[in-house]
Amino acid sequence: MRSLVPALLLAAVLPALAAGPALPPPTVAERSGYARTGRYDEVEALCHAYAARWPQAVRCFAFGTTPEGRPMLALAASTSGVLDPQEAQARGLPVVLAQGGIHAGEIDGKDAGFALLRDLLQGKAGKGLLDRQVLLFVPVFNVDGHENFRAWNRPNQRGPEETGFRVTAQRYNLNRDYVKADSPEMQAMLGLLAQWDPLVVLDLHVTDGAQFQHDISITGEPVNAGDPQLRAVGRALKQGLIDRLAAQGSRPVGFYPSFAVEDDPTSGFVDGVSPPRFSHGYFPLRNRIGILVETHSWAPYPLRVRATYNSVLDALELVAANGPQWMQAAREADVRAAALGGQPVALDYRATPAKRIIAFAGYAYTRTPSEISGAPMTRYDERTPQTWMVPLRDQIEPALEVTAPRAGYLVPAAWAPAVERLLRLHGIDFQRLEGARRALPVQRFAATRVQFAPTSQEGHQRLTLEGQWQDAHADLPAGSLYVPIAQPKARLLMAILEPQAPDSLAAWGAFNNAFERKEYMEPYVAEDEARRMLARDPALKAAFERRLREDPAFAADPRARLDFFYRRHPAWDAGVDQYPVLRVERWD
Repeated sequence: MRSLVPALLLAAVLPALAAGPALPPPTVAERSGYARTGRYDEVEALCHAYAARWPQAVRCFAFGTTPEGRPMLALAASTSGVLDPQEAQARGLPVVLAQGGIHAGEIDGKDAGFALLRDLLQGKAGKGLLDRQVLLFVPVFNVDGHENFRAWNRPNQRGPEETGFRVTAQRYNLNRDYVKADSPEMQAMLGLLAQWDPLVVLDLHVTDGAQFQHDISITGEPVNAGDPQLRAVGRALKQGLIDRLAAQGSRPVGFYPSFAVEDDPTSGFVDGVSPPRFSHGYFPLRNRIGILVETHSWAPYPLRVRATYNSVLDALELVAANGPQWMQAAREADVRAAALGGQPVALDYRATPAKRIIAFAGYAYTRTPSEISGAPMTRYDERTPQTWMVPLRDQIEPALEVTAPRAGYLVPAAWAPAVERLLRLHGIDFQRLEGARRALPVQRFAATRVQFAPTSQEGHQRLTLEGQWQDAHADLPAGSLYVPIAQPKARLLMAILEPQAPDSLAAWGAFNNAFERKEYMEPYVAEDEARRMLARDPALKAAFERRLREDPAFAADPRARLDFFYRRHPAWDAGVDQYPVLRVERWD
């Protein structure tokens, strides 16, 4: 149920406020020497206390409510006098969103963010930075997960003593939900993004993985993906953060430090571009910059909080120095995205086989057979630093490239509700057809291979399709949707509606019914119909016999042999394996 600002924490704040604004109290993390972290009632109390102490510079507000009834809180902070999204846009102030606790056991961002914001407002750090931008701080995104609070929620992490849990009360992993937006929490976050349109989003995490000396990784996009010209901004921000963190005593890396082969340090690392289910894969599709900050889970909690504090401070410094130019670059990317019709657009990426050897700061280790699992086991010796010379594959190329439709997409009325919901959540423009349209020239995606995932993922049965777009004609009833490609979120639109994109509606199983056979021909009927078809069609007979000779698996499969004829019979359901969303090259 919804928690209220707790009486005990308010009691520590309100008497001082009655006598005049007082500084908010130190956090549980600070008072405990970073042995512990506070519960969500502390977030509520601090949010209100900061706004009360600095009313001209901080606004505390709820942008949603969780399934368990808790408020999702954000703080807008700026010493420019601008605490409203419309005014920020009118004034041309860049907005930096620092998002903490999307995985609520990885809570460094919450404690670092409150400490940094207090120092910024007191002038102890980043003097003048908030004059030139708005910091939008979400201390905890996964609020219900935060309150699933206990020890051992993060078994691969050093501190704090107890934390929240990775997923929400409905067991959604929010950092797999940016595009499909199943969870109420993500729907609320998309509403916040629609209001504030942040230029930069810092998603604050703690990584799992091996034991090594590096304490933080900085990755994000657009660097290898997204608008080609905007990549210069993404690279400048990423490299600027890495350089500043190194100067501040951290040991940052610019790739996600997960081994190419699990638990095998000799396998090295593979860089890549995350699909848009992840924050840093999502924001470049909106022509904005998404940075993933991952402190290393085996670093002590105080060190991790300090590295996160520095990361956010460094980002604010870089945005303050470059904000006008970077905002102009983002606006120009919006214009280019609206002109993508007819151009090839990359929707998925991969690392090439090319590799280079890097020096990576690890520890001595052994790999010996385990009497428990029976597999080779890695044991690290943190008393013995060791430089690993390991391969890194970090040259990135498109793995899926699709030419954008010249006009846009058409969604038949029967399928429109699910698509419309997602378009609205992401702020993608569309039109509803007031009347029926007949014999429209369209492109239809015909699947040649359909593969359903054998297990559930995030409550969905995922689908993989092979096939191609083909010219066709279609009748569309009133209530169908036309979604133009000529809009700033064209890349995001293609990520949602191109059937082979990794996080499309099709890939997440929204159209699985279209790829399930609903009508059948009984085998004894198919046997008789096949004989009639062979008798009257010599070419069909030759094709069948050739298939029997050349495909032993087909020849040995009675069902496949009968299906050969059923698919060529007038009884065959021509609607199966037809992706229901259409593309259109012209629209009047």
